[in-house]
Amino acid sequence: MIGLDLLSGLLTGAMFGGGVILLVAAIRGTPVKVKAGKGSAGPTGNERLMKLGLAVVTALFTLIATKWLVACIGAGVLVYFFGPSLARSTTGGEIDRVEALASWCESLRDTIAGAVGLEQAIPASLTAAGPAISRPLGLLVDRLRTRQPLPGALHRFADDLNDPSADLVIAALILNSRLRGPGLRDLLGALSKSARAELDMRRRVDAARRSTRRSVRIVVAVSLAVSLGMTVFNHDFVSVYDTVFGQGVLAIVIVIYASGFLWLCRLAKFTVTGRFLMTAGEADQAGAA
Repeated sequence: MIGLDLLSGLLTGAMFGGGVILLVAAIRGTPVKVKAGKGSAGPTGNERLMKLGLAVVTALFTLIATKWLVACIGAGVLVYFFGPSLARSTTGGEIDRVEALASWCESLRDTIAGAVGLEQAIPASLTAAGPAISRPLGLLVDRLRTRQPLPGALHRFADDLNDPSADLVIAALILNSRLRGPGLRDLLGALSKSARAELDMRRRVDAARRSTRRSVRIVVAVSLAVSLGMTVFNHDFVSVYDTVFGQGVLAIVIVIYASGFLWLCRLAKFTVTGRFLMTAGEADQAGAA
């Protein structure tokens, strides 16, 4: 048992030092490289550091409270991979983007109704754009001010948004900019109604999943509280896990928990259809060919 106590002490010290370093790095922040033409495809460097720091602190607390190495590793892994999925919704940014697109279509429709061309209506709609699309829309306006052709600028605007719902709107604008046909105002109105209908559907689905996540958080919190309570205040009841065989059984229990969390995360994932509009680079290659 002396070797096990020594190993636990060394591991506790290493995890404590690593957790302090990760938390300091997360608070100070690190530069994040973002590829041009891509949307928010994943967590940033600061978010990864925060997740890693929280996982290390949780694992350290579990090791101190239980003296079980398997529980320490399992708690850290569960917090790192599944904690954010149960803490908040992962579709909030997509819902905000769809709402901003619907409002932008309505703004363009009302501006074009005043006998204004599309090149003049787009810069005028920048001031009323939602925060979710204000930056890509500002880049589009800058491209138009540098005399870049409207179809190419719209293609790059679609790449900046990187959203299938935006492709539907921008494809209609690209066709109108090339053909200069009538009916753009009615088309923008129809697109805004379609975006509003999609927005309402996503909000209802997210509200139902929010209730499920709340129930899962309560179940997880109660289970962990009972387990830690028995470990700290009535250790004789769970002393069987102190053996090597007990640690193996505990590992199986943690794997079952992780499988349940993975299943819940897949159920909560919102499947989005792929983009149908070519990227700006593909469009340029097709034009050259």
